[in-house]
Amino acid sequence: MVGRSSLPEGSLFLGFDCSTQSLKATVLNNELIIVASDIVNFDSDLPHYKTEGGVYRDPADDGHIFSPTIMWVEAFELLLEKLKPKINFSKVVAISGSGQQHGSVYWKKGSHAVLSSLDPTKSLLSQLKDAFSTMDSPIWMDSSTTKQCREIESAVGGALELSKLTGSRAYERFTGPQIRKIYQTVPQVYDDTERISLVSSFMASILVGNYASIDETDGAGMNLMDINQRTWSKTVLEATAPGLEEKLGKLAPAYAVAGRIAPYFVERLQFDKNCLVIQWSGDNPNSLAGLTLNTPGDLAISLGTSDTVFGITAEAKPSLEGHVFPNPVEPDGYMVMLCYKNGSLTREDVRNSCPEKSWDVFNSYLEKTPPLNGGKLGFYYKDHEILPPLPVGFHRYIVENLNDVTSNNLVEREVEEFDPPSEVRAIIEGQLLSMRGHAERFGMPNPPKRIIATGGASSNERILRSIAQIFGCPVFTVQRPDSASLGAALRAAHGWLCNEEGNFVPISCMYQGNLENTSLGAKLAIATGEGVEDKELLEKYTVLMRKRMEIERRLVEKIGRA
Repeated sequence: MVGRSSLPEGSLFLGFDCSTQSLKATVLNNELIIVASDIVNFDSDLPHYKTEGGVYRDPADDGHIFSPTIMWVEAFELLLEKLKPKINFSKVVAISGSGQQHGSVYWKKGSHAVLSSLDPTKSLLSQLKDAFSTMDSPIWMDSSTTKQCREIESAVGGALELSKLTGSRAYERFTGPQIRKIYQTVPQVYDDTERISLVSSFMASILVGNYASIDETDGAGMNLMDINQRTWSKTVLEATAPGLEEKLGKLAPAYAVAGRIAPYFVERLQFDKNCLVIQWSGDNPNSLAGLTLNTPGDLAISLGTSDTVFGITAEAKPSLEGHVFPNPVEPDGYMVMLCYKNGSLTREDVRNSCPEKSWDVFNSYLEKTPPLNGGKLGFYYKDHEILPPLPVGFHRYIVENLNDVTSNNLVEREVEEFDPPSEVRAIIEGQLLSMRGHAERFGMPNPPKRIIATGGASSNERILRSIAQIFGCPVFTVQRPDSASLGAALRAAHGWLCNEEGNFVPISCMYQGNLENTSLGAKLAIATGEGVEDKELLEKYTVLMRKRMEIERRLVEKIGRA
């Protein structure tokens, strides 16, 4: 078996993550230790775009949320400049990256010629600013394509049929419905488009000076790919828009080489001309790689702009909720995932209602309120939610008789507001109870062997304690909360190794038996409570979770968006 020694001495592996609010970079050496990192925050570092949280919200079109494509180009140039003093680009032997899933970019006719002949004396921004048929990239937060989702599902025989075929029912943020909306509402944009990229393949295209393939894992987040064959589904393509396959190009495995780095970067920044660009993929698949998640009983919870719960499985069993994607680092396996739109921005909204808008106050409230919150349950939707499909709104309930866990007569009453400390605990517990309820319904392990927490909020020990109490398992964390860019750097090394060997090799062979000496190891943050009180608390959380799912079902029946 190939070992770590196969990574060349002194070599560097560069991973990027183009997320909703920022562009990050992480650099690993041949020992898989982080040697450099940096970040460009879209709002604060590129204020001239006037984004809020990296996005624009269309006041005239409810749920229409997008980002300026060219902002990502400018951020990429700025990040490379920030990295230049920190590392020797000529030592980078492979690059890969992560992009927010589902977002799409529309290259206009004639742009390939521009992309393949970039002038190293000029900026990327000046050369690519006119390369797109629309300057707006629909992103994962968008929920304006309900009509297109129903049309696509209907054309293939219903939501479950589409899920069996592509790994997910039609979701508004998925790229297929977004493409159909553009085809229907601005047909001239669709007609003028020669290539449609995902955010991941868009960034890879810039690096190779050519249209990079969409990888199979991120491609599964489009409602367009046959999840079992890993090829575009002609049935769904025809239901989405005419002539679409030609605009999408071919699919590629996540570990494949997208190409060698373009001469532009060799001449402008002194990258080595043999530097490989490994297929970029989505942010959640890259996090799966960065967390070294390779045991079926483990789950990961990512607490970021969106909150996600994901794990791995040997077989695809798509259903009406959740998603199945190919595993980015195990060609025969799959990853399963749940996604929530109301993550960190919604938590920040509750924090902003605290005195001084302070995380310290937020944390002190979480600390001083008891687990179960006296039965106070909250549903907080700053944006239209994905899971469950509920519109913007806030719903608060107090559940009574919770102390009797054998009781089937739990009664809830709706209230207008909670006191501030209860509000803080209600959003944290509410989000986690929803994750547990939906994870169990989707067939994820119950309880998990362990949960690995990542994302910005995973550095909050009080939130980690709530995860352990609600799921009834130990919680681990990694050294860095930005597991997507770390996973991208690891995948760069893995792709380089597969290319060197001439065939796929397991990613674990790069760190097996040595994980604690790399930047990849997870450490126990919160142990499972083994006492009688801990077990009673878990029982009560189980009862509260079922009550929450019951209230949620009624809300969906009454005001649901699907």
